Parts: sequence; structure tokens; C-alpha cells
Amino acid sequence: MKKIFSTFIIAVCCMFMAMPAQAQLIKWGVKGGVNMTKIDWDGGYPGNKDNSAGFFIGPMAEITIPIVGLGVDGALLFSQRGKGDVRQTGAEVPINLKYTIGLGSLLGVYFAAGPDFFFDFKKKDNVDRKTQVGLNLGVGVKLIKHLQVGVNYQFPMGDSFKWKNIEAKNKTWQISAAYLF
Repeated sequence: MKKIFSTFIIAVCCMFMAMPAQAQLIKWGVKGGVNMTKIDWDGGYPGNKDNSAGFFIGPMAEITIPIVGLGVDGALLFSQRGKGDVRQTGAEVPINLKYTIGLGSLLGVYFAAGPDFFFDFKKKDNVDRKTQVGLNLGVGVKLIKHLQVGVNYQFPMGDSFKWKNIEAKNKTWQISAAYLF
């Protein structure tokens, strides 16, 4: 019995030594991309649903449970969206719950969902700007441990701003790339 138990312990120890080390739990990186925004004016204002492009960039952190594939990512992004008088420039804070299905560390597909907060830097002009809260839904791929490419859609949960007594919502598609160290 002692020989069987000893052999079992040695086999388990060798197995743990032979397994590759798991990736670190927290990864830091940089995220950037393009905002494609559709401004939806209440009441059919001329220019209703005009499209515009902007950008975002900033630091990002991701926490992942290695075997399960479940994780959380968050970022603090400098973001610009909209155009003309109603251009929004500010800080965006998306926080997403992610589930990744993959082939080890080489390739993975992820699904993400979570809240998104936008704080506009410009407060004093003829546009009544609001803190915008939205819901992110997204998919993407993780390549070679460090690179992520994804697409998100932000559903606004309220109005983004008010201009000339007309309220509007920003509905935004985001195409992003992130590099994690």
C-alpha cells in the first residue's frame, strides 16, 4: 500500500511540474479603436440618425479565471463621438463580463456584456450634456495571449444630451484592438 501511495504522490508531483504555468490572473494593457455613432434625435429633427466617426484610447485591465474562461475587463478611455455642435469628448469607462472559448493561449473567441459610463468634458456651451450610461454587448477574438480584436454595440439607457430643447441618444458601434502585457 505504501508503494502504491508513494508512486501516486510522485506521479501527481511530476504531472504538476510538467504542466505549463498558468497565465497571470491580472493583465494590463492598452485599448483603442473607432467609435461609429448614430445620433437619434427625438421628434425627427433634421439630420436625424446622422452617422459620425470618432476614436477612443486608454489603459485597460483584465482579470481572468484561467480554466473556466470567465473574466472581467475594465478600461479608462479618452473617447470622442458625434460631430459638429454635438460632438462629445470625454472619459469612457466600460466594465465587461467576458466568457472566452478557446484553443489554449493561441486563439479564443469571447463574448462580453456590461455597463458603460461616459463623462463629457465639455459642460459649458449651448448643449446640455449628460453623463451617459449604456449597456455594452460585444464579441471578439484573442490572439496569441496578448492581442484582442473586438466589436461592441452600446445601447444608451437614457439621453446623451439636449440641444435646442431636443433630446438625443448616441447609439455607438465600437471596433477595438487591445494589447495586453
